[in-house]
Amino acid sequence: MKIHSKAVHSGDRKRIPGRPIPVTTPIHTAASFFYDSLESIDKVFAKELEGYAYSRYDNPSNAALEELVSDLEGAHGSLATASGMSALQIAITAALVDRRKHVLAANALYGATVKLLEQVFEPFGTTSSFVDITNLDAVAAAIENEKPGVILMESISNPLLRVGQIDRIAELANAAGACLIVDNTFATPALVRPLELGAHISLSSATKYLSGHGDVIGGIVSCDSAHFEPVRALSRIYGPILGPFECYLTMRGIKTFPLRFERQNQNAIHVARHLLTHPAVEAVYFPGLDHHPDRETTARLLPAGQFGAMVSFEIRDADRQAVFAFFDRLRMIVPATSLGDVHTMALYPAIASHRDIPPRQRARLGIHDNLVRLSVGIEDISDILADLDQALAAP
Repeated sequence: MKIHSKAVHSGDRKRIPGRPIPVTTPIHTAASFFYDSLESIDKVFAKELEGYAYSRYDNPSNAALEELVSDLEGAHGSLATASGMSALQIAITAALVDRRKHVLAANALYGATVKLLEQVFEPFGTTSSFVDITNLDAVAAAIENEKPGVILMESISNPLLRVGQIDRIAELANAAGACLIVDNTFATPALVRPLELGAHISLSSATKYLSGHGDVIGGIVSCDSAHFEPVRALSRIYGPILGPFECYLTMRGIKTFPLRFERQNQNAIHVARHLLTHPAVEAVYFPGLDHHPDRETTARLLPAGQFGAMVSFEIRDADRQAVFAFFDRLRMIVPATSLGDVHTMALYPAIASHRDIPPRQRARLGIHDNLVRLSVGIEDISDILADLDQALAAP
């Protein structure tokens, strides 16, 4: 099946002999499950019998969502977690169980990801280093020098929307015995399926495009066969599981995800081209523009004419006060600290997604104080452009 059909059908309508089949997976709120005999429970715990025993281990609502996302990502299996950050933590931990405790990370990452590496993993003995993930020679040299156990990157980087060569980096990772982990939140499986390009683990914040309506906090870890059991084993110990109601909401959101994302992609192209010629805009960052530095990689890895729904831009000669004033003038676009919802959202990286990155480091990465990040929604494009124009107009 194609992704539109998988999004609608995968994971649902499980057949149980003698019982009616619900058209959508119910919300199973039970913390534990019992059987007619203790022997059956023993076999379920031992994985000799298919079933559920305790919801920290497995739950029908979670299992349905995990099956759905595994189909979308082309994964051996998936784990639904309490947040995108918990998904990232458990993915890195599982990958490092039997590898050298060093993470080679892209130098362009979500700010909380950097904080996780430096303030959570490093105190427990895992070191980290950073490299320009779009420079394949630099990545190869760093792998040779650092000998990492994990290579960590984003399919489309936050917030400057760089696109690394996942397939080529996967080859380097495999040759070095490292695990390649890709945060696929911005691209989603509609654009990129990292596991099909050779990555070992793909993860997403389910809060964003998958659920799509701003009412879920969740994460998904999708793995190849070698990493699936370590991820599941750690989840049974850590317990960072997604609740059954959140699983239901995410699954419901995914049914329309491909349609929403198509419209968001189309709108983002119009927004990027419009801002490119706007007199109040100094620079536009969008993978679909001809001047984008990773245009060749984008053309090779992403579907034709699809570039994601994120657009970043710099307001000409704006300081923080001027950027704040721009946000305050927005009438329809929502100034909020997230992305991927049906409504268009604006975020100021310097005070939100990359607030914890020191100013000089942000500047080195090209994240300037006049940078704005847009998550383009499904509204009528004329309304989105009109709101941007009036907010960008001199007061």
